[in-house]
Amino acid sequence: MEREDFLRELTGSKREWDFIIIGGGATGLGVAVDAATRGYSTLLLEQSDFAKSTSSRSTKLVHGGVRYLQNGDVALVREALRERGYLRKNAPHLVKNQRFIIGNYRWWERPFYTIGLTLYDLLSSGMSFGRSLPMSRSRVIKAIPQIVREKLKGGVVYHDGQFDDSRLAVNLLQTAIEKGATAVNYARVTSLLKNNEGKISGVVVRDELDGVSFTAEGKCIINATGIFVDDIIRMDNPEQRPLVRPSQGVHLVVDKSFLGGDDAIMIPKTSDGRVMFGVPWHNRVILGTTDIPVREFILEPKALDEEVDFILETAGRYLEKKPQRSDVLCVFAGLRPLAAPKDGGDSARTKEISRSHKLLVSPSGLVTITGGKWTTYRKMAEDTVNAAIKTKKLPFRGCRTRDLKIHGYMENVDRNDRMYIYGSDTDEIRMMQKENPAYAEKLDDRVEFTVAEVIWAVRKEMARTVDDVLARRVRVLYLDARLSIALAPRVASVMAAELGRDKTWEEQQVKEFTELAKGYVMA
Repeated sequence: MEREDFLRELTGSKREWDFIIIGGGATGLGVAVDAATRGYSTLLLEQSDFAKSTSSRSTKLVHGGVRYLQNGDVALVREALRERGYLRKNAPHLVKNQRFIIGNYRWWERPFYTIGLTLYDLLSSGMSFGRSLPMSRSRVIKAIPQIVREKLKGGVVYHDGQFDDSRLAVNLLQTAIEKGATAVNYARVTSLLKNNEGKISGVVVRDELDGVSFTAEGKCIINATGIFVDDIIRMDNPEQRPLVRPSQGVHLVVDKSFLGGDDAIMIPKTSDGRVMFGVPWHNRVILGTTDIPVREFILEPKALDEEVDFILETAGRYLEKKPQRSDVLCVFAGLRPLAAPKDGGDSARTKEISRSHKLLVSPSGLVTITGGKWTTYRKMAEDTVNAAIKTKKLPFRGCRTRDLKIHGYMENVDRNDRMYIYGSDTDEIRMMQKENPAYAEKLDDRVEFTVAEVIWAVRKEMARTVDDVLARRVRVLYLDARLSIALAPRVASVMAAELGRDKTWEEQQVKEFTELAKGYVMA
């Protein structure tokens, strides 16, 4: 996992890769795992950190999509439920069975949702997480003590998956590398190389940490850049119309007391026609999400006041303890790459645009994958690699990821032990703490995270900035944004010692992270 060794390999070699994958989010990492496990030489390049953008800003659900079933998209739901089952089987340390409860306030809602969610269960094709059942009023209140009780008649319980998104991304990165792939973060593709026939034959890359540029040649070039797919497409064909349009989703993180139990709440229809969730996550509750069109794709989108107000108002109608702005520990926004309307207009409402993934192969041979969601990342990767093999007429090798154990695989983890997110790596981290007492020190008295976890993130998970550690390795930014700012100096100091950086680097890292984290603090 040594980034610098990979860069030396890239700059000192003229090898031709079978696959060069641009983009290190869920989709790109999935493609890298798929291609590498089939035995193809694989290179993955990410312009920032792995899962920096959309893939670390999800609702933390591995699900079929209840609202897609409401919209009649049965095929998408069936596929997602099947993939949900594979994901829990292959990464049980990160994916768990989560109970969701829909509170019923009208007499017809309990039979209506029971029937609908029973169909949801049946579509899982024998990979159900649990049976959907009606609940009495008293059982609903016992499960979610903070649910609004006035006019509550009962409820319906169903089961779906819950996970840690960026931790899964890190484990996919580790899996790809273990299977022979090379992967580098902070490696931005600045242009595409073409041969005399106009076919793409490689990429020009800039190391964003030291400014050095180099080239890499490859047979199959995969554009898996999520919200930035059109940037790469324009490198290939400046005249190509936009393939995706941006939709923003916002989440609020509050204390677990706002639900009062371990079950999640699902609000089946909000004022804008979406569903909304309140999901327990790392001793907190995530409330969200929204779905509004925005004009540009950026790495650090900001929540709009109207989105925050919408979530607080909707949650307040269903929870006795009504969250206020002052209760929000973190607010984060993510952008979805939805298929652009064919007429180029804005007529389609973002919540109505299909979440199915789409593949596009350009005349130059560039393979672009877009759309989809975390739950279906594996199937998206399988389809992408198959398309690339066909386009470039590579020797066919079958997909092997359906039963592939993802790095960290560990059954029966203790989720009361916060170290469970490391799965099978937990013992090695604890051994580091035992062998060096300084590594066992907490980063701050207010958190359980230790120095060893920062060093592990640098050595084993390719973290290179304070943001990498606090946002996507130990998740403090998403659990308590203000607290993450307080931790930044200590994290920068530990990283500087590990990476051989000076005091100036430390100070710059703290300054940059503090400015970034302010965007996650509720004003």
